[in-house]
Amino acid sequence: MEDVNVDVEYCNKCGYLYKYEELAKHIKEKHPSINLKGREGRRASFEVTVNGTLVHSKLSTLAYPDYEDLSKIITEAQEGKPIKAPCKQQPITSCVVA
Repeated sequence: MEDVNVDVEYCNKCGYLYKYEELAKHIKEKHPSINLKGREGRRASFEVTVNGTLVHSKLSTLAYPDYEDLSKIITEAQEGKPIKAPCKQQPITSCVVA
């Protein structure tokens, strides 16, 4: 089993710390041996890299990553398979058009 590093850059000013904590709980339950790091970053960011490969960018998609698909990407990385990007995204449900 390969070592896997997952890094998450999130915007704390936007309140995304709770989304990082939610993602971390979900991912660590399925993959307790990965190296998971979160850090405060750019405004509106929620960027996820797996072993240095960007697999999700909220700056590009305006959505959060799909946790199940991210888990699948991590499993494949642990098996030594190439990292497939991008990760699927969660549906955007909080937008209001005025």
